[in-house]
Amino acid sequence: MPTKPVLVVAEMVANILEVAVDVGDRVAVGDEVVLLESMKMEIPVFSADAGVVTAVKVTPGDVVQEGDILIELT
Repeated sequence: MPTKPVLVVAEMVANILEVAVDVGDRVAVGDEVVLLESMKMEIPVFSADAGVVTAVKVTPGDVVQEGDILIELT
């Protein structure tokens, strides 16, 4: 039975400044995966779960809305 992916989502409207992971990377709990910019503030997004990155849904320069998927892990 396949494992359900873990989704890392945006918690606010923001610009993507940096994506710190690539597909296939292993991440641990607390690893920074994306750096957002909102209202001239840089906001790091950390992984709440450990796993392997199976999809990166954003690139630097993208604008995301609250709830948009940034990264998928399994």
